[in-house]
Amino acid sequence: MVFTPASALRRAGSAVLALVLLACCLCAGLVSAPAAHADEWRDKQYWLSDSGITKAWEVSKGAGVKVAVIDSGVDAGHPDLKGAVVGGYDASGAGQPDGQKSVGSKPEHGTLVATMLAGRGHQPADAKPSASPGPAGQGPDGIVGVAPEAEILSVSTWLGSTNPSGKSDQDQIPEAVRWAVDNGAKVINISLGSTTPQWPQSWDAAFLYAEQKDVVIVAAAGNRVGGNIQVGAPATIPGVLTVAGLDRKNTASVDASSQGISIGVAAPAEDLLGGLPGGSYAEWAGTSGSTPIVSGVAALIRSKWPTMSAEQVINRIVSTAKDAGVPGKDPLYGYGILNAEAALKDDVPEATANPLGSMAEWIRVHRRGNPATPSPLPTADVPSAVPTLPEATVPAAKAPSQRDSAISAAVVIGFAVLFIAIIAAAAVQLTRAARNPALARDEAETGAVDKVEARRLP
Repeated sequence: MVFTPASALRRAGSAVLALVLLACCLCAGLVSAPAAHADEWRDKQYWLSDSGITKAWEVSKGAGVKVAVIDSGVDAGHPDLKGAVVGGYDASGAGQPDGQKSVGSKPEHGTLVATMLAGRGHQPADAKPSASPGPAGQGPDGIVGVAPEAEILSVSTWLGSTNPSGKSDQDQIPEAVRWAVDNGAKVINISLGSTTPQWPQSWDAAFLYAEQKDVVIVAAAGNRVGGNIQVGAPATIPGVLTVAGLDRKNTASVDASSQGISIGVAAPAEDLLGGLPGGSYAEWAGTSGSTPIVSGVAALIRSKWPTMSAEQVINRIVSTAKDAGVPGKDPLYGYGILNAEAALKDDVPEATANPLGSMAEWIRVHRRGNPATPSPLPTADVPSAVPTLPEATVPAAKAPSQRDSAISAAVVIGFAVLFIAIIAAAAVQLTRAARNPALARDEAETGAVDKVEARRLP
């Protein structure tokens, strides 16, 4: 991967990412629907059982874990998010300070994500006891999230269209990540992406900061139907848990997924359900919806083991995934299909490092910088550090030894003697042929020198 100097990359990246960093690229389909009875919506949430989430609830429901949703803003007034949104921030410069105003080209996107991640359902209007209530603490109607007891931090960003505040994604994304880390997020969900694997250098410091502060970042791989044939940033950033999408048969979704070597795990991406701002619901598809499923599982793990490191949380998710596609890690499924029950219940050996890489190491190698301490978000172009690689050296040439010279001379003399011998033998043969025409005819007809020599044998 070739990178231009920071200033050139900043200008080029702004022009490219501002156009392609779209929530809609990750939302393959959206069909609005009126509010319905819980049985209709709850029964359609097939991923809760298929991905082992209902079994994982026997261990944890995400209590005490804050998950930042960096998206278009989350409507905290949605009935299924009552009490779930505990804070927020507007990184767009065009929303509300608490991050709860829906902004951007797909303003409903953040609420869809949040309800799938930490929805709590709600009681119906008649408030009568339900014959089949959901898990404890959850209302029988509406959407229940993967981590229904987790808390949401809503961080609003304006993406997909011209931002009236003038702030670009280069400014919004690192600002959003930094705020989330500083305000207690243990998991960050980014259901946003681009069509380019490269990211602006201005993002480096924020993602490094999250890594050093032990925060799990989960990002969407993107969708082919949205133009994402390959995984795009920020899902290509080392250490980020990138999520691919599955269809109802647990195979890689043709429309609602992409491919790339940075994919960590695959989760359902088709026939999904989520809440819309204002209290209604929608059916949708895309890795935008796969991502909060995995973020929710990360929250379950962090709730069960509060001291477990981010790299161990990620290792738990990928190492317990069910292998799919070609054996081992592959660019369609990553390490395999999400298995939430195994991630919460299996004995998993401790990993020595994040299986999806390290931002600190990447910066050291590719930016030639020193990530030893967290650095503030850059406000201006910063030149690269002095290269740490040693200067290349050329080995000194050695004079040939006398022994080598003697061998070469002997070879030349040997070939000369052999050449003289061949000439002499040819002259003798010509003389004999001139004296004995019959012998010459015999050799010409047979072409066999052995026949001539054989006549000389006793």
